[in-house]
Parts: sequence; C-alpha cells; structure tokens
Amino acid sequence: MDGMTKVECPFNRAAETLGNSVELQHVNLRVPDPLLATAFYISALGLTRDPYLVTGIDNMWANVGVSQFHLPTGPAQVLRGITGLVTPSRELLLHQLHNARRWLGGTRYAFAEAEGHVDVTCPWGNRIRVHAPDAERFGRINLGIPYVQFDATPGTLPGIARFYEQIVGAPTEMKDGALRVLVAASQHLVFRETDAPLPPYDGHHIQLAFADFGGVHAKLQERGLISREDSDHQYRFIDIVDPEDGRVLFQVEHEIRSMTHPLFRRPLVNRNPAVTNTVYAPGHEVLVPSMPPA
Repeated sequence: MDGMTKVECPFNRAAETLGNSVELQHVNLRVPDPLLATAFYISALGLTRDPYLVTGIDNMWANVGVSQFHLPTGPAQVLRGITGLVTPSRELLLHQLHNARRWLGGTRYAFAEAEGHVDVTCPWGNRIRVHAPDAERFGRINLGIPYVQFDATPGTLPGIARFYEQIVGAPTEMKDGALRVLVAASQHLVFRETDAPLPPYDGHHIQLAFADFGGVHAKLQERGLISREDSDHQYRFIDIVDPEDGRVLFQVEHEIRSMTHPLFRRPLVNRNPAVTNTVYAPGHEVLVPSMPPA
C-alpha cells in the first residue's frame, strides 16, 4: 500500500517456528523389576515418580521436566539408541549414581564420566546420556529430555528425513553427521547411522502430539501404516518408510496424541533431589524444569 514503511525485524523468526509435532511427552520402556526401576530412575537419576497417576506396582511414570519415562512391568525393553537427559547438577548426579550401586549390583547398571556428559546404563541395558544445562545446545531446559537418539542403518537418513518432513510435517536438519527431527520446543528425535547390526525391535515406544492430528493420520492410513487406533485422541504407527518407494527404514512405535487429548501439556511435579530429610530447606523442594529468566 502507498505510504507503508517496511519494518525491519531484528529477530530470527524462523528459529522460533515449530513443525506439526508439538510435544515429546514420554519414552515407554518395560522393566522386569519395579523396585530396581525405582532405584535407577528415582534414586540414581534423581527423577520424580508422578504422584497423581499410575501409582500402583505394575507401572511407574517418572517425571523429567515436561516429559516422562513410562515404565510398565514386563520383559525388559531396550531402546536402540540413547535417551538424552539434562539435569542441573553434575556433582549431585554423580553422588546419586555412586550411592545407587548398593541396590543395583549384579545388573547391567554402569556409569562413566566424559567431557560434557555422563553416560549411564540402566539395569537392563538402556543407554542414557546426561548433560548439564546448555542454552545453545538444548534451549532453556534445566531438567528434561532434549533428544531421543536412534541407531539407524547406513544409507537410511535421507529417506527418514523425507518421512518426517512429508508425512509428519516435522522440520529436519543434518548436524554433526546425524539427522535431527524437531518434535517439540528444544526437543528432537535424532537418527545416527551405525555399522553395528541392530537388534530386533522389541516394542518400546515414544509419544508425540501433533497439531495436524487428522492430516497425518490420513497420510499414514493411505499407506497402511496405522498400527493401532486407541481412542478419539490417539493412534499409533511403527514403520518409518521412505515416501518415494515405501521401503521400511526404521521401526519404533509412535504413540500420537492430539492437542485436545486430556493429558496434553499436563503440568508435572518435579522434586529437587538435593533436598532430603537430613538436608532440608523449606520452600526448596520443587525443581523448576526451565532456566531462570535471561
């Protein structure tokens, strides 16, 4: 229009854009022994058992910032890759990991320090990489799951990228030799190629929420990829295929929820594991999962 002045934007607006996936809510892994799972996820990692939902002895939800581990009792499942965590204190984490040895001896439990992270193995072989908060790498996460990394067969990354971009509507990028799929604010699925043979897929799953819940369902259904219809608010798929030729490139169950799902963005309780009955300060029991204002 005549007389209009173009306003210069000093911000990178693209950096704040999410794709169709808006939540990475949980990683679901069966565990054979809920007592050992408590020792590992709650005591060793310092996470918080959800106090409101699934409080029986056959399942446990462990809160990690805005995300969770879901840990139903059953034959062990092992994610084919690494789950990344951010926790605010490396020193406290190492203290907890050392203390947990008394409960977890005789299992596959192990941990090793590395530059910039601590590698931890759960009693059944799941690999977890724990980082300190880092705004440049993980956004403003103080406690959370910034990524789930999967081991992929060589040559599959371009097709996996096409799947998430064309069918799911999630932005992807290649970075440091791996494919990164943006699935929520500061949260990614990462696919990294490996020459090591992959074990058979054992049924573990992740949960995402889609803004275009129905649109993605239609694309998946057209290709025969829907594996389960759970409810009005939820469906599942397992196969990641190349849209160009339909080849199955990777398998992991995706539990997909709508933004109208009753559990979408449910606030989660996160305790401060530094506060105990012997080291206590009133008002400091809660751990805030995001960094303070810049």
